[in-house]
Amino acid sequence: MPIQILMPALSPTMTEGSIVRWLKAEGDQIKSGDLLAEIETDKATMELEAVDEGVLGKILYQEGSEGVEVNKPIALLLEEGEEASTLEDSDMGVEQVSTLDENSSTKVDLEVPREAQSEVNVTSIEDTTEQSNKSTELPPDTEEKERVFASPLAKRISADHEIELDKIVGTGPSGRIVKADLDKFITLESSSTSGMLTELKTAEEESVKSADLPISLPDIDEEQYTEIPHTKMRRVIAERLTAAARDIPHFFLTADCNVKQLIDLREDINKKSKPGDNSYKISVNDFLVAAVAIAMRKIPMVNVSWTEDAIRQNLNIDVAIAVSTNGGLITPIIRKADQLGLIEISRVSKDLVKRARDGNLAPQEYQGGGFTISNLGMYGVKQFSAIINPPQSCILAVGTAEERPTVLDGILSVSTMMSCTLSVDHRSVDGALGAEFLECFKSLVEDPISMIL
Repeated sequence: MPIQILMPALSPTMTEGSIVRWLKAEGDQIKSGDLLAEIETDKATMELEAVDEGVLGKILYQEGSEGVEVNKPIALLLEEGEEASTLEDSDMGVEQVSTLDENSSTKVDLEVPREAQSEVNVTSIEDTTEQSNKSTELPPDTEEKERVFASPLAKRISADHEIELDKIVGTGPSGRIVKADLDKFITLESSSTSGMLTELKTAEEESVKSADLPISLPDIDEEQYTEIPHTKMRRVIAERLTAAARDIPHFFLTADCNVKQLIDLREDINKKSKPGDNSYKISVNDFLVAAVAIAMRKIPMVNVSWTEDAIRQNLNIDVAIAVSTNGGLITPIIRKADQLGLIEISRVSKDLVKRARDGNLAPQEYQGGGFTISNLGMYGVKQFSAIINPPQSCILAVGTAEERPTVLDGILSVSTMMSCTLSVDHRSVDGALGAEFLECFKSLVEDPISMIL
């Protein structure tokens, strides 16, 4: 029977995807690892790789198809020697999936009559020989557990950590839950109700609550407005920020930083850049990333996440930067930023920003992180406060650098000042600790040479 190519779960929060374009046509020979299609998730556009070999027999969803659920067949693959006539038979009697065990390259083909599918899920069968001798009716208390599709290693890890597998979206072949999914869940989940992997379920539950609050719009003639449909990305942004603003007890601290020395040092460093592949152009934001990373290393208790059971302290210093794209806001992460020099930070940052705006970031490049910087200074914004990006506990809102009158030792002068506002989760970080961090950040920004010595 033909092998089903399923809509993959390309990120932990993905529940459906859209077919941007097919990179292969019906009749093309497919090898394992070939790129089949471009899939749009709620945050980016990613490529779908082939797991099996054969001939692309039938495309079930054409380019432009939206809202295709994860693990739903999107195409059929004919194995070597298989006739095209079997494509019609595949829709009538048998459902078939191809899976790869996490520690084995052996393919297991599972066939279950369609009439039995309402009573048993084929993805829960691990031994087809034994299962064929069992009744397809499952006891009520075990039915849901039998429907979890996970590798043996993933099941052992979930048992050791007391993790319910039905909370996890599998990213293995055919949607199978594999070890990497468990590792990501353990790393990214911030709490039982607002972890990165359960954000969509939580947002859906909260949207039901918010439905009790009526939103009334004035009765306006339809000719006076245009409705712009929500994209998947915009819905996720709205759900996450609404939950964060409601559930996180924010408090705000503001410091005015004298950035005259920083701007002068930036100009001196950039003048030393020579044309060629190794050229560079450091931005003010690159200095801010470096200052935040160093301050996080000196005051590690701001690099934490709140959970119901404990405060989770991150071991790596990962700084996210807020990037505006045509689809909405995304926060790519500069990993281990404290271990990078200014030039490295600049190059990594520029690459992430470009790929974010092109929609080409992988999930691991924008999920997680320990701190976010949101800079609106380039728009002339003097000062603002930002909503914390879960599971993080802090976000720094940066305003424009401008000349202001200042008084030092009774002498009036003009200085280049920049207002920075720190939003803090009071559950995990107290006011004094937040103030200590902001003071450390300010001292680094005002004495930038200390960041590179």
